[in-house]
Amino acid sequence: MASLLYRLGRLSARRAWVVIAAWIVVLGLAGGSFALFGGTLTTAVSIPGTKTQEVSDQLADKFPQASGGTGSVVFTTSDDSAFSADQQADIVSLLGGMTDLDDVKGTVDPFATQAQLADQQAKIDSGRQQITDGRSQIESGQAQIDAAQAQLTAGQQQLDAARAQAAAAGQLAAAQAQLDAQQAQITAGQQQIDTQQATLDSSLSELETQEKTLEDGASLLDLSSGIRQVSEDGTTAVATVQFDKALNLVPSEAKEAVVSHLEDADIAGVDVEVSNDIAATIPEILGPGEVGGVIIAAIVLFVMLGTLIGAGLPLLNALVGVGVGVLASLSLSGAVEMLSVTPVLGVMLGLAVGIDYSLFILNRHRTQLKAGVPLDESIGLANGTSGNAVVFAGSTVLIALLALNLTGIPFLGLMGTVGAVCVFVAILIAITLTPALLRLVGPRILTKKARAAVGRTGAVKVPSKPMGTGRAVLTLIAGVAVLLIIAIPALSMRLGLPAGSSEPVDSSAYQAYKIVEDKFGAGVNGPLLVVADLDQAVSDDDLVAEQVRVGTELAAQDDVAAIAPIGASDDDTLLAFQVVPEGGPTAESTEQLVRDLRSLDVEGVSSLGVAGNASGNIDVSEKLAAALPLYLLVVVGLSLIILIFVFRSILVPVTATLGFVLSLFAAFGGVTAVFQWGWLGPVFGVHDPGPILSFLPILMVGVLFGLAMDYQLFLVSGMRESYAHGSPARLAVQRGVHAGRTVVIAAALIMAAVFSGFVFSNSVMIQSIGLGLALGVLVDAFVVRLLLIPAVMHLLGDAAWWIPKWLDRILPDVDVEGASLERSHPASGADGGAGAGSGSGSGSSDTVSHVAAEAPVDAETSTRHHGDGAHRA
Repeated sequence: MASLLYRLGRLSARRAWVVIAAWIVVLGLAGGSFALFGGTLTTAVSIPGTKTQEVSDQLADKFPQASGGTGSVVFTTSDDSAFSADQQADIVSLLGGMTDLDDVKGTVDPFATQAQLADQQAKIDSGRQQITDGRSQIESGQAQIDAAQAQLTAGQQQLDAARAQAAAAGQLAAAQAQLDAQQAQITAGQQQIDTQQATLDSSLSELETQEKTLEDGASLLDLSSGIRQVSEDGTTAVATVQFDKALNLVPSEAKEAVVSHLEDADIAGVDVEVSNDIAATIPEILGPGEVGGVIIAAIVLFVMLGTLIGAGLPLLNALVGVGVGVLASLSLSGAVEMLSVTPVLGVMLGLAVGIDYSLFILNRHRTQLKAGVPLDESIGLANGTSGNAVVFAGSTVLIALLALNLTGIPFLGLMGTVGAVCVFVAILIAITLTPALLRLVGPRILTKKARAAVGRTGAVKVPSKPMGTGRAVLTLIAGVAVLLIIAIPALSMRLGLPAGSSEPVDSSAYQAYKIVEDKFGAGVNGPLLVVADLDQAVSDDDLVAEQVRVGTELAAQDDVAAIAPIGASDDDTLLAFQVVPEGGPTAESTEQLVRDLRSLDVEGVSSLGVAGNASGNIDVSEKLAAALPLYLLVVVGLSLIILIFVFRSILVPVTATLGFVLSLFAAFGGVTAVFQWGWLGPVFGVHDPGPILSFLPILMVGVLFGLAMDYQLFLVSGMRESYAHGSPARLAVQRGVHAGRTVVIAAALIMAAVFSGFVFSNSVMIQSIGLGLALGVLVDAFVVRLLLIPAVMHLLGDAAWWIPKWLDRILPDVDVEGASLERSHPASGADGGAGAGSGSGSGSSDTVSHVAAEAPVDAETSTRHHGDGAHRA
């Protein structure tokens, strides 16, 4: 690989303008693809196969009339007074005009809806009065029937007495005709009473049925009494906009047209705010904060390299790489659903690794130029040595990012793929465009002072004593303690998805969220959808009663503010309800309510499904938790194999991974403290602390593991080279750190600066990702790699490089340092290689790996150690 990269570097230098032109063409093609095939980005996070998605699909299938996404529009009076009749009319007119907009199916008039609710209550009150009156009439009729029955009974008794008296007197035959006539009258009267009683009983039965229906309706109305469209003080109204397709499928142009239509409304004394369902902020791919981060990176480069040309070259390479990678990725957004944060991650990684990878090669080239190596030869050697290390380091990042596809979560896999594309482009840029630009720049990559001293570098001082064992122990204990303390907040980390409260304070979406929370309650911002799958179909006559029965069971759960029936499926086997929780969409109580509802056992209901923001949070977390073990196994396993190949050691890769775990949890702790606890909230623009972005932990694992292994490779390879050249194990640790620390520090500062620029984004998703990655890089580079790893390596001594002999024999020779290339090119000053420790070609300007033959190296050498075949210098 080193020889191939050497030839590629020299070829790129000889054909510099061809290489530059080729990358310009590639950049143009990527831009053209985006212009032709690019689509819209979405802020809606959806994961197929989750319980929440199944409920949403079930609703779309069983309730086609309710299919399509919805969003809310909040109207509120400027002076906090009740709406006037004119204002209500203007709002209704504004909503009516929205039906002409593309993709808008219709709107719901909040005033008409609230009036209907009031009418329903009035009808129920009127119905109860009518039933009371009817019952009074029935009771009066019953009294009359009872009185008539009593009279008839008395008449019958008198007739029976008269009959007995006539019989006793022997005059029965004479009186028979008269008695029969009276009996006929009594019988007819009884029949009439029986008919009236039957009619009265029927009326009573009908009245009782009507009363039951009325009371069932009243019960439903009582269950939903907490749901309002107009606030109780009459100052705020919430209207609903229904689209003809799911929200994540509605084009951004259609949503923007809705927002524009509402913003253009000029209703005197009325403010209009749009919920984040419609007006969610699409984060800027490159805003002022990101530009500030790049400027800080440029300052670090200038301080390190001493020339504007040297500082500008890595930046130029990174910008070209980002342009190619991000534009090419965005060209796929028309064919696949792409989360708005996805290209931003590509920009983050593309800028950070693009600058660092070019810097590694450029710095090696500068060191060799100072030592007197000819320009073209130096470019080839730098590409074959440091470029080789860049390829190996980049491969660990690519593995970690591409492995995100193993999670089975489409949007997360796509994020990893886009990030991997940008990193891959950065690698290609580093090993092709960097040599081309270095050839055009020539010796001007050095300062004037350095150019005047080319070939006269003098002795290169390297450490001659290892660190003290006591210092190593103290460093290890103190470093681990600090990281564990920083990680404490991670113990209380909660995961979730952004809600309207996470939008910028001055945004319409945030204002809408807060107004609704204040006027209607927090739960209205995140209602749940509950579907009850019945054991058997319910009849139309029993539908309302069944809704009341199931709804009452739901309402009996803790933290339920209101229940509203949505309806029943056409086959009457599925009932749908809207459940408004007491807490907001990201509240712990709401998440617990989702769990309670899903586990609720209702007689006659085979299953209860729940959808909504809170249920989506739970499902995402469970999905990620299930995917994490396989992801870690693949990422850590493959990276460990690569590191074993590179370092020919068992303990070095293991300690590298353990160190990463410490830095990762410290980064988790920092993110939790800021975004969930609200610490330093004003500094980072966190106005409403809440749960941590649900997919942030696994994303941080993927990105930071790859970057951490980069620093491990660039730093420990210097230790390995010095050890292989004969230095004692503990002295080799010092020399490796001395050789690689300057570039590792610069690289970490640059990467942290780039990531930190995204902390001030207008999206909390971008903010949390930026802070997590920046903090993770700083902690890993400065605490783990520069302090803990050297301390551990010192304490391990020769054991750090132990490897079973059978494994040593079968492992291939991974010449990541390009030592064989250096031996075959004596112009590089091979006499000075032993003991210096190049740190993957990332030595600082005062630590020279390749010096002129006449320049002595102030370093002792000793017998070679087992395992020096890794470099075989």
